[in-house]
Amino acid sequence: MSIDIETARRVAKLARIRVDEADLPDLAAELSGILRFMEQLNEVDVTGVEPMTSVTPMRLKRRADVVTDGNIQGAILKNAPDAREGFFAVPKVVE
Repeated sequence: MSIDIETARRVAKLARIRVDEADLPDLAAELSGILRFMEQLNEVDVTGVEPMTSVTPMRLKRRADVVTDGNIQGAILKNAPDAREGFFAVPKVVE
């Protein structure tokens, strides 16, 4: 697929990029090159290839997925300016 100058002008307008008339042929050539490269990538056979998150084989560290209450309520409430009955106490803001 090839991009003509009119399409390059429209793409520049949609991207809100000011391009001089003299630079439009170069922009059209660059966009055409990008599309040719994408067409090359579409020709690659990727059947049976697992999706990757990185090019290096690595595994993220995992923790046990268990529900806990945190067991640090006292430490958290120690920082509160006003705590009552195990909760943060805040001033009333609605009358």
